[in-house]
Amino acid sequence: MDPIAEPPGTTGSAEPLAGLRAEIDQLDDELLALLNHRARLVEQVAHAKQSGDRAFYAPHRERAIIDRLQEQNAGPFPTEAVRPVFQEIISACLSLEKGLRVAFLGPEGTFTHQAVKRHFGTSAPALPCGSIAAVFEEVERGAVEFGVVPVENSTEGVVSHTLDTFMDSKLVICAEIDVDVDHCLMARPGIVESQIERVYSHPQALTQCRGWLATNLARALLVECASTTDAARRAHEDAAGAAIGTELAAKLYGLAVVRRSLQDLDHNVTRFLVIAQPGTVPLPPVGPGVKTSLLLILRDQPGDLFNALRPLSESGINLTRIESRPSKRKAWEYVFFLEISGHTEEPHIATALTDLGHDRWVRILGCYRQADEN
Repeated sequence: MDPIAEPPGTTGSAEPLAGLRAEIDQLDDELLALLNHRARLVEQVAHAKQSGDRAFYAPHRERAIIDRLQEQNAGPFPTEAVRPVFQEIISACLSLEKGLRVAFLGPEGTFTHQAVKRHFGTSAPALPCGSIAAVFEEVERGAVEFGVVPVENSTEGVVSHTLDTFMDSKLVICAEIDVDVDHCLMARPGIVESQIERVYSHPQALTQCRGWLATNLARALLVECASTTDAARRAHEDAAGAAIGTELAAKLYGLAVVRRSLQDLDHNVTRFLVIAQPGTVPLPPVGPGVKTSLLLILRDQPGDLFNALRPLSESGINLTRIESRPSKRKAWEYVFFLEISGHTEEPHIATALTDLGHDRWVRILGCYRQADEN
């Protein structure tokens, strides 16, 4: 009687597969050893900084490391994966150098929380705050080293509370973060769209997904919530409910993502600012991709806005943004929030800023690198 034939490839593929897995295990061991070697070097850097009284956090240094690695990547490891992988490595090593704490506009699971994780990694303890003013206060009193607050959405415009709070704060901007607003529909596992009777979310998120909701869930009741995270919590408690929010919120509340990218506009980005005490973070080196933010109060005389901006134009400086807000110090007095391309240490910019501040109230809010492209 002939023996039963084995399935094709069973014997021939087992040994090569085992060999490949053994090689992967060996590489993982080597990677772990290298990570620990890197961590020991970071500890030596921390000791050197303490003796030299240098700033322990330099975002432009992190940016340079990741940019260099992405440029050198020859594949097949995805270039877009280089950044999050090394961001986590840097974050974990930085936690050895000094405990880095970050306050943000909460609660957890929001796009601001997502911005914190994108910029600082998951090793940095993050403190959710109930308001933008509370984030500023936590940084000002030294409870945390950094704060993350929203400043602008590409579809909804400026976040006025952030600009207003800078008026009475000594904090500076040391970095910015761009986060793609990718709204997800989430619900209890097993629930499909046809079963959804209520959709919970923040009013802004509901507005940004208005077209999709009208087409796909026209009969569902839209329920406004204080945040997208609160919406996820309520969807978790509702057998016929769903929420619109971040994938991070879905993970926090054990929800399944039913549909991604619900937003009506493809290019929906929110920009966040990283704030800190003056002197906490060194300025980036002079070069491309640097911007400067400042506040300006004009003199009460005709044509002063034109006269104030003339030095920028004559020096060929690109004014990328200008916003006006009531100063709240004097009736009909306005403060202007300006952003320009370039570094404060470039001679033509330094001269223009001096001319701009002649007999006017000017405050430099920060000089920092532009956000990474998403």
